[in-house]
Amino acid sequence: MPEIVLQGVTKRFGAVTAIDNLTARILDREFFVVVGPTACGKTTLLKLLAGLIRPDRGQIYFDGVLVNDIPPRQRGVRMVFQGQDYALYPHLEVYHPERWSNLSFPLRLHGERVGGIHARVQKIVQRLGIHPDWFPRKPQELSEGQKQKVALGRATVLTPKVFLLDEPLSHLDPPARAKAREEIRRLHEELGTTTVYVTHDLAEAFLVGDRVAVMRAGRFLQVATPKEIRDHPADAFVAEFVRAYREGLKRAFET
Repeated sequence: MPEIVLQGVTKRFGAVTAIDNLTARILDREFFVVVGPTACGKTTLLKLLAGLIRPDRGQIYFDGVLVNDIPPRQRGVRMVFQGQDYALYPHLEVYHPERWSNLSFPLRLHGERVGGIHARVQKIVQRLGIHPDWFPRKPQELSEGQKQKVALGRATVLTPKVFLLDEPLSHLDPPARAKAREEIRRLHEELGTTTVYVTHDLAEAFLVGDRVAVMRAGRFLQVATPKEIRDHPADAFVAEFVRAYREGLKRAFET
């Protein structure tokens, strides 16, 4: 699974600079978490890695191969999108072995035969606890937790080289979020992928990340382990982020 290197990557939308001369290295098989406030550039970074948009300046490498001009389908990247529908196909059922469905879609797109599709889907269904009763349902007939599982299944039914997650737990209640975090971390370890996970929640970042990047205004202010960020914040913004996190923990224990 690839090591990802960004060198001086910049992305602008009109007068707004979403990613500002960003240089970083994401290690092979690492669970790398990007955390920061709304509109700091987190989702734009994921779209750049996925190939959904191109940088205006700078280079992105996967294992030393420049991928700036490589289309999304050829990058081996899978992404779980933010939002209540997780970008599931609303007109397709969860799974059907003989026609296009949410879980079979990536496999059919890659020309997999019916027998191979069924074998792969059964494996991911067992891994994620997707119940066969859900198969004939369309996304609007699923709960938030069920939609999240199906989105994870669709993204990983073809084992990705790079797994991108854009605040996938934002619409789950606290107990469901805790369970889903464990499932995502376990899935990462089983697949052995390089995972980039975006969140605005520092507590969530500390719980799942091997390393955490604190982002502001299109730049990484600090990239380190959760412990290093907690104990040695790099600047006043990171220190305030950590202070707010600790205050939240204190209030949680007092209630």
